[in-house]
Parts: sequence; structure tokens; C-alpha cells
Amino acid sequence: MRCCRHVFWNEAGTLVCLATEDSYFILKVDIAMIQNALATKQQLSEDGIEEAFDVLGEVNELVRTGLWVGDCFIYTNSVNRINYYVGGEIVTVSHLDRTMYLLGYVPKDNRLYLGDKELNVTSYALLLSVLEYQTAVMRRDFDTADRVLPTIPKEHRTRVAHFLEMQGFRQQALQVSIDPEHRFELALKIGDLDTALALARESDSPQKWSQLASIATSKNKFDLVKECLTNANDYGGLLLLATSSGDADMLRNLGENGVTQGKFNISFLSMFLLGDLEKCLEILIQTNRIPEAAFFARTYMPNKISYVLDIWRTELAKINEKAGQSLADPQQYENLFPGFYDSVKTQQFLLPERSTLLPASAATTVPLNMDRTPVAEMKQAENEGRFDYNPSSADGLVASTSSGVLADLSTSLIKQSKETSVTSTVDSSSVEAGTTTASSHPSTIPAAAVVVGESHVSSAASNVSSAAHVKRKSSLEDFESEIEALNLDDNIDTSDVNIDDVELSDD
Repeated sequence: MRCCRHVFWNEAGTLVCLATEDSYFILKVDIAMIQNALATKQQLSEDGIEEAFDVLGEVNELVRTGLWVGDCFIYTNSVNRINYYVGGEIVTVSHLDRTMYLLGYVPKDNRLYLGDKELNVTSYALLLSVLEYQTAVMRRDFDTADRVLPTIPKEHRTRVAHFLEMQGFRQQALQVSIDPEHRFELALKIGDLDTALALARESDSPQKWSQLASIATSKNKFDLVKECLTNANDYGGLLLLATSSGDADMLRNLGENGVTQGKFNISFLSMFLLGDLEKCLEILIQTNRIPEAAFFARTYMPNKISYVLDIWRTELAKINEKAGQSLADPQQYENLFPGFYDSVKTQQFLLPERSTLLPASAATTVPLNMDRTPVAEMKQAENEGRFDYNPSSADGLVASTSSGVLADLSTSLIKQSKETSVTSTVDSSSVEAGTTTASSHPSTIPAAAVVVGESHVSSAASNVSSAAHVKRKSSLEDFESEIEALNLDDNIDTSDVNIDDVELSDD
């Protein structure tokens, strides 16, 4: 059992400190209960009236000397510090260079006096207004606290604000604190976005903008989220916001700014979602990803494959000239690339679809890439007279008429969006089934092309820009099944191919 070395009572008798060998306890005393028990002789026991005492806190510190000022317990400890305890918070007044003992506190001077064994007396400043304010808050006497607050110097108000925050009065702490960092944290905790925004603009700290963006997102303040993410240079967050809200303009700006800021992955993905394949190809070449650019062109822009191969040969020749010469151009060696001519035609056929951005509400009505066969659609449209391939047009990419599943769908959606929300559905059964390899034609319109705002539908219909997306697999098993289903032609004519008998070297 712990032995109590000192007992310190406050003037009102409502608080008491019990100091032991290694700690002290702050107890609240119910004076009325004690008086009633003494008068009625009830609730008395050998241990006294335990119900009248409520433990407010325990601190593992040795108290050498102590005294009460209001509801604040001031004391010196074993490591020669002057502290005071109020409302569960311990505030250090000063560090002593030797053992000293409390003599008393003079309120009119705002001074705390101490002495040592040599009878030297030292005083320290301790504002009575701060102690009175904290005492009033502890007693929930906010009228008194409001009257005392103007008397507290500004340099001490942040410390008072920390005390208020610890007591759970964050709104009052925000009004009292003068530290911008502390005020910003408080504004976030209480959800005061206006104050937090003003403080973030003053400091212009990326960390603050990111913190504010997180809170604004939880409150669905997406305009504020956009501003915060922009100032924080959070391109990943902006990409998520743009795709979630279907904001094509934001995606466009993100793609353009990403290049200047060196965020090429974000820029590439933004342009890919918009269907700007030319910009995607440009980014790959700009970042010296020439092999990736060649495969990208082969998959989505077969009319650009020769252009990319020339760049690839030039770059590869710097390392190994024979390796560069070994690259085969599909436009020169069509026998090595079955279906290449059909893929060029299909690219032109899909252009009207790729030049139209559908509203987000049409996402559920657009057929999946895996459910479509673009080459078969092109051939069906060609047989029905809805599509004529024009190889002499600029880049071979001008279609004579809008055709295709998504083109029909977009026309219907544009018409209905003027009256009511989009409700049309797509009959994918009209697409003729066909078998083709993954490399024999461009992929269909990207799935993300439908994730744009309703307001962009009419204007987007007049903009001509290519759009494509890699065909997604729902699982590894689906991918493996498709690979197994491929039919490869073993009778490829290679008579036109000249292969150098000399092995490739590193020379």
C-alpha cells in the first residue's frame, strides 16, 4: 500500500492532492456529501467517506513542494522543474538549476516565489490571468472565462488554446489560438473548411492542401477537392477525380500539364482515356520508349507503324546496326502480319466512334471490348454500303460516314440528352460474330471513353480524335483461354523475306 507523504488542499476545499513516494493523485471532493454524512452519521466507515472523493488524475512524479492557485496545482518535482497541473494537462513553468522550494504565489505581481537552502529567493513569472482562465474553464464558468480572455497577452493564447483543445473545446480553441499551424489542425478537426482553406492559401503548403483535400472529399466538396489537389500537385488524385466525375476538360488539362511536370504516366493515361492516341504515341516517343511505341502503333494506329519503325531502326542502329535492319515493316511485309490491311481499314472504320465521347450514364449500355469483333463489324458495314475505305485520304483516316455500334448509340444519346436523361440500350446482337487474333486489328473504343460528363456530348461529336484501349481480361484464366483459342497459320509465305545469314553481333 502506498504511503501518502503530503496532502495539499485548495482554498475552496473542492480539490485535494495526495502525494506519495513516486506519484500524486488529484481528487475532486464533494463537500456537500461530507457535510451530510457528518450530520446524519451515515455513510461513515473506517476508511472515511469514499463516495465523496472522485479521482481526476494520477501523475507519476514525485512532489517535493506544492500549492494551489484556484484549480491549478503548482509544484516542484524530483528533477527540479516547476510544473502546474490543471484539467489533466501538465504545464512546465521553468527548469531549475538546483533544488528549490515553493514559498508562495503573489497574484498582484504575477510572480511565483521559491527559495533554496542558502535562503536565496527567486521568482518566476506566472500570469494570474492564465490561471484564472483555466480555472474558469475547469469549472465550466464560460462567462468568467470570456471576461478574463482579453487580459491574457497574445503570446500566451496558443498555450491556452492547447488547454481548451485538451478539454474538448476545439471551437473555442480555434478562436483563441494565434498559431497558424495549430489553427489549421483545429479547423480540420471541427470541419471548418472555410478557415482551413484560408490558412492553406496563406501557407501554400502541399501537405496542408493534401490534408484539406482528404477532409473535403469526405464532405463531398469536389470543387474544393479539385483546388486542393491542384495546389498540392497531386496528379494521381486529380486523375481519380477527373475519371470519377467524368470531367473531360480536367483530363485534357491533366494530360497536357503532366508532360510539362514530368508526370508522363499520368499524362499518357489521361490522353488514353480521352482517346487522343496521337498524343499517347508522342509521349512514348518523347520518353524514349520506342519499342512500346511500335507495339502501341501496331495495336491502335497501324497507319503510324512505319513512322515509328523508322525511329526504332535509327535508335537501334546506334547500338547494333544489323538489329535495326532486322525489324520488319508490316506495310512492306504483309505476309508476316496476317490481317494487317484489315486492321488499317478497321482503324478508319472505328474513327467516328472514337471521336465521340459518350456520357457517363451510357456506361452500362456500351458493349464490352471482349464482346465485339471490330474486323467483322467493318466487313459487315462494308458489305452493307455503310463504310467505304479511302486510302487516299489524309493519313487514310477519314471515314465516309458514321457507322458502327457506338456511333449509332452516341447519335441516339445526343438526341435524347436534350429532352431527358439517357435511357437507350445497345443491341449487341447486331454485331456479326468473327474470329481474329489480338494483333490483327486495332482494339475497340476504350471503356473509359464513356466516363465523361453529359455536357461534353454535343461538342465532342464534332471533334475528330482517335481513341483505343487495350482489351481487358477479367482474370488470368480468361487470358489463358484466349491464348489457347488462337489459330496460327503454319503456311506463311516467306519468299519475299531476305534474311542475312550472318548472326547478329554487338558490333
